[in-house]
Order: sequence, then C-alpha cells, then structure tokens
Amino acid sequence: MNQANDNRIPHRPGAAQAPRTGKLPVKGGHDPDVRFLAENTDLSPNQARELIREHGHDRDRLLEIARTMKAES
Repeated sequence: MNQANDNRIPHRPGAAQAPRTGKLPVKGGHDPDVRFLAENTDLSPNQARELIREHGHDRDRLLEIARTMKAES
C-alpha cells in the first residue's frame, strides 16, 4: 500500500463527516474553551458551556462577559 497519498479519508466511522478545520475532535465532547473559561473565572463548567453556546468561542469576549456576570452577583 502506498502511504504517500495523505488526502485519503481515514477508515474510521464518521471520519468522512468530520470537518477539515485542522482541529481534532475533543474526546468525550469536552470543549477546551469550557475548561479555559471555568478555570479563569468563577463560572462552573455548565455555566461556561451555556455562555459559549450563547456568545460563541471568542475568549476575550467570554472573559469580559464572565467578569461582568461576577460583578453583578
């Protein structure tokens, strides 16, 4: 078998549907942005996940929103 062709689709279930963004899927669905936000703010992982769901993955914006939430409480 010739391994020179790196553009082949891997023979794994669901590999053909995986986005070609250069990012690997995260094991168990854990989002590194959730971990980052929870570790750098007083938010729980569930709160961080919800914030990301509502506002996207821009870390600077998320930190600003999280700080505002902390100041309001």
